[in-house]
Amino acid sequence: MTRCLYLHGFASGPGSTKGVGFADDFAGRGLAVERLDLRVPSLEHLRLSRMIEHVLTRVGDREPCVLIGSSLGGLTAARVAERSPQVKALVLMAPAFQLVPRWRERLGDEAWQAWASSGWLAIHDYAERRDSRVDFGFAQDAIATDDGWPAAVVPTLIFHGTRDEAVDVELSRAWTVRNPDTSLVELDDDHQLVASLPAILPRAWEFLAPYVGPLSP
Repeated sequence: MTRCLYLHGFASGPGSTKGVGFADDFAGRGLAVERLDLRVPSLEHLRLSRMIEHVLTRVGDREPCVLIGSSLGGLTAARVAERSPQVKALVLMAPAFQLVPRWRERLGDEAWQAWASSGWLAIHDYAERRDSRVDFGFAQDAIATDDGWPAAVVPTLIFHGTRDEAVDVELSRAWTVRNPDTSLVELDDDHQLVASLPAILPRAWEFLAPYVGPLSP
């Protein structure tokens, strides 16, 4: 049977509201969702390249799988799909395309240079609900790893909030134009998309069902 893996976002974890929501909903439909921990090697020293390699290892080279990714997990899922033939479909929520250009623009030149000089950027750890930090190596690794748009060519369904201030919906619109096998669902929501989860879950299942069956009764 096809496996289903959930990839959480930046400073989040496998126990996120959306991750648990997908796991509970899909379990009721007969499909287990594997919620991966992408805080590798740690949140302070997070590396996109390590996240991608971790997911590729979990995907393996035997059983087919589908990936569900939120924000940075969505970008990771798209990068994994361009490298693994085992990935048959993607569901992405506010995928963090154009990672470094967005961060540089959002921080501004002064804050970006301060991050580079000090080596650390203050952030909030949503999984552990505390203040934390991430080192500049995250940015350097992302520059080397995420050069341009992912070249994934699998069927993809994207959910994106029109009030998203972290990842502009225009990026998902641009991805959809580049990838004809992609459908974009725009929602009146912010980056978290938690309020839209009741609408997202059945739509995601309808999209993924052809790729994960037949399921055990």
